Amino acid sequence: MMERIRIGQIGIGHNHGSEKMNTLRRLSDLFEVVGVVEDDPQWRRRRGDWECYRGIPWMSEEELFRVPGLQAVAVETDGFGLVPAARRCAEHNLHIHMDKPGGESLGAFRELLDEFERRKLCIQLGYMYRNNPAIRFCRDAVRKGWLGEIFEIHAVMSRYDGGDEDYRRWLSNFRGGAMYIFGGHLIDIVISMLGRPDRVTPFQRKTRDDALFDNGFAVLEYPRCTASIRTSVAEVDGMKHRRLIVCGTKGTAEICPLEHPSDRYDRDPLHVRLTLLEPCGDFPAGTHIVDAGVMPGRYTEQLAEFARIVRGEIANPYPYGHEFLVQEALLAASGYERQEKSHDDKAV
Repeated sequence: MMERIRIGQIGIGHNHGSEKMNTLRRLSDLFEVVGVVEDDPQWRRRRGDWECYRGIPWMSEEELFRVPGLQAVAVETDGFGLVPAARRCAEHNLHIHMDKPGGESLGAFRELLDEFERRKLCIQLGYMYRNNPAIRFCRDAVRKGWLGEIFEIHAVMSRYDGGDEDYRRWLSNFRGGAMYIFGGHLIDIVISMLGRPDRVTPFQRKTRDDALFDNGFAVLEYPRCTASIRTSVAEVDGMKHRRLIVCGTKGTAEICPLEHPSDRYDRDPLHVRLTLLEPCGDFPAGTHIVDAGVMPGRYTEQLAEFARIVRGEIANPYPYGHEFLVQEALLAASGYERQEKSHDDKAV
C-alpha cells in the first residue's frame, strides 16, 4: 500500500472549501489531512465549527509549511487570496489544488504558472466539470469526430441568489461579477474541445441598480465556430437549468442539467442527448439518450486524479498552458482583458 499524501488546507472562505475538505477526508486511503489554516477571524467565526473541520488541527500558515512530510495544499481562501496563497505554496515546493478563479490579473496568474512549471510542481485548478462523466462523454465525442466539424457551442451556468444581499455584495467586489466567478467552468470545457479562441467579446449586464454585473454573456469566436457563454445569479432554480449544447456538421450533443443536487450525485445518473447523422461507435444514426453514469461526488474523481499526479503516476491532463488559456479567455469574457487573434506564446 502506498503512503498517503500529507495535505493541508489554506483558507475556508471559498464556497467550495468545505466540500473539498469532506472529500479529502473521505479519500482517506489517498490523503492524510494534517491541518487547516484560516487567519481571518470572520471566517473562523462563521465556518470554523463546521463538521468538515472537526478534529483537524488549526494552525498558522507557517506551522502548516513546517509539518514534516507535507506534500500538497488545497488552496481554498476567499477569492481575493487564492493566487498569493498559491504563490507561497510554490515557494515551499508544494503541489496544490487551487480553487477557481485564477485572480483578476492575467500577468500575476501567468507568473504563478511559470513558477509552478519551473519547480515541476502540480497546479490543479478546481474546475469541477473536468471529471463529470457526461461532459467527458461529450468531449470524447468531439475529439473522435462523431459530431463532425463543430460550428456552435452554447453553455449556461446560473444560480438564483434568492435575495441574498450579503452574497451580492461579496460578488460585486469582483469587477467581472457572475461571469468571473462562474464562467471559467464553461470556458474550460470549450477550450478543452476547441483550443484558444480568436476573439472573446463580453456583454455584461445588471438586473438591478446595484454594483453587481449579475447577468453575463460572452462570445468566443473561432474560424468556423462561435461559442456562447451565459452566467447569471438571477435565474430562478438556475442550477437545474445549467446546460451544454455542442453542434457539429454530423451531430449534436446536449447535457441538461450539468449536475444533480449534491445529495443525488451517487444516485441519479447524468445523461447526454446524442443525435448522429451517421453511425458512430456503438450508436446507430439517430437520437439516443446516453446514460453517462453517476458521480461518487462533485470533487471525488478530481482529487483522486490530483493524488495520481502528485505521485507521478500520470501527467497532469490539464497542463500549465491550458490553465493559462482558460484564464486568458475568462478575463476577456468578464471584461478585464481584450483577447484578439494574435496568439500568446503560452498557448498550447
